[in-house]
Amino acid sequence: MEGAIFHHLTIFHAIAAEGSITGAARRLELGVPAISKSLKALEARAGLPLFHRTTRKLEITEAGQMLRERTQDAVRQLDYAFESVQDLGQLPSGTVRITMARFAYQWVLRPVLAAFYEAYPHIQLEISISDGTIDMIAEGFDLGIRFGDRLEEGMIARRLMPAMREGLYVSPAYALRHGIPATPQDLRNHRLIGYRFITANRMLPLIVDQDGDELAIDMPSPIVTNDIEVTADAIRQGLGIGRLFEPIHAALPDRDTFLPVLEPHWRTYPPLYLYFPKNSQRAKRIRAVIDFLIEQQMGSF
Repeated sequence: MEGAIFHHLTIFHAIAAEGSITGAARRLELGVPAISKSLKALEARAGLPLFHRTTRKLEITEAGQMLRERTQDAVRQLDYAFESVQDLGQLPSGTVRITMARFAYQWVLRPVLAAFYEAYPHIQLEISISDGTIDMIAEGFDLGIRFGDRLEEGMIARRLMPAMREGLYVSPAYALRHGIPATPQDLRNHRLIGYRFITANRMLPLIVDQDGDELAIDMPSPIVTNDIEVTADAIRQGLGIGRLFEPIHAALPDRDTFLPVLEPHWRTYPPLYLYFPKNSQRAKRIRAVIDFLIEQQMGSF
């Protein structure tokens, strides 16, 4: 039984992440009976049920949640250790799960996808777009990209992009019809193209710089989206003042038609970082993605 614990725990974590035995079987490419047998063996070893079984789904029990929290890092580290041995002399291969915001995908990953697969044809990228905060280890992600370098325990951060400003833009048609605000306070008389975080179900507040302090401005929004391209389209069509990071604006083919608004008051965001658990770079597939992304971004600045 001792030799099978790692195997059982790997399956247990897959069930917890997928929320079902069939999902875990699909993720691990194992048969459903093998997954069920492993779970029963682990529950027998624990002496407690790890999931509540209903006709529709599995819900993790208190004991299951405790086991998950106390073993997820150990299982991940063992998995990386075994993989690093298996990788010797082999080409990087396997799945790398990565979570990032829409901006990070559009600016960091999207332009280099073809080059990545030319260099690493045997690696499968599983890309999850989320503007919310993700517990990478609990959700089973290998890498994450987000602003700031505040680290959770057991994580490493590598900078991908420097600090950048969030620009405010309008179309010539909007400026002709409504004018251009001269001060941050004037924004209250204008309309904002809103941005909603879908995962957190909250609106992104408009924050501008006022003499070194952050000033939140409340504005009506005729349209709300969670997509940068929709924001750019709404600006083009004169629906309101829209927010775009300067690198995104600079990459637009019609960028000269986007008129900057209150540029001295634009908010500055912290650098963009690549995050990954300690020791994960032991796995050749993960190290290949880390090195590729850092190399590509270093060549951009």
